[in-house]
Amino acid sequence: MTNLDKPIDSSNKIRPRKQFGQHWLRSDAVLNKILRAGQLQPSDRILEIGPGTGNLTRLLLPFVESLTAVEIDRDLCAKLRNTMKQPNFQLIEGSILEIPLPSQTNKVIANIPYNITGEILKKLLGTLAEPVQQFEQIVLLVQKEIGDRLAAKAGHKAYNALSVRIQYLADCQFICDVPASAFYPPPKVNSAVVRIIPRPPITPASDPKFLERLITLGFATKRKMLRNNLISEIARDRLVEILEAMGINAQVRAEDLDVAQWVALGEAVLKTKA
Repeated sequence: MTNLDKPIDSSNKIRPRKQFGQHWLRSDAVLNKILRAGQLQPSDRILEIGPGTGNLTRLLLPFVESLTAVEIDRDLCAKLRNTMKQPNFQLIEGSILEIPLPSQTNKVIANIPYNITGEILKKLLGTLAEPVQQFEQIVLLVQKEIGDRLAAKAGHKAYNALSVRIQYLADCQFICDVPASAFYPPPKVNSAVVRIIPRPPITPASDPKFLERLITLGFATKRKMLRNNLISEIARDRLVEILEAMGINAQVRAEDLDVAQWVALGEAVLKTKA
């Protein structure tokens, strides 16, 4: 019997709660892909966000030094305390957004609530100005649209401000698609597994806060050219000069610039303000 054939916690009638964005992964094939994507080592100390009924947790525990799970649902916490007796398992009841990151963890592997994906990414990776450099690797099951954005390259239709911000802080790899049928209850969207490898910026910005603002403005109206979107920061004619000096077409849009080009553009615009 596979996980897809098993009843969902019929023994104690726990059901997924919409308020917590709960969709429990029950596909053995996807669970094992996540396990492999984690590239686990015996010394790994895993942070799992939203373990739910513990399907992924049970797979991870035999391969790692420790696993710290953060679960907001009180009923699920009670179930996990009763069923997870392994000495390398620790449970924290609460919201991942409201507690400090467990300091001893070095990897994150999780099926996260889709409704707070942006906040979770910020918690795990930080911002351009204040990056979090705790984790060697982060493997997440996310909404497919987000997975596509995280891994998208410049010029791709999925590439947006989130792509630039995350790729400034990390390397992102698309692992696999996950159909809605792999969950109980099935979400209204398809999903994806992504691997994020945090690292120092390849080309650091001298003023990351300014770069963040420039990226936000650049993508504010996606179909507009940069020379129109950035008018509050730099005159059109001056921006055209900068773009041409960089070898970039003056009609470029935000999604056409890769991370290095965004950093270079930010540095050039800053010089005009000096």
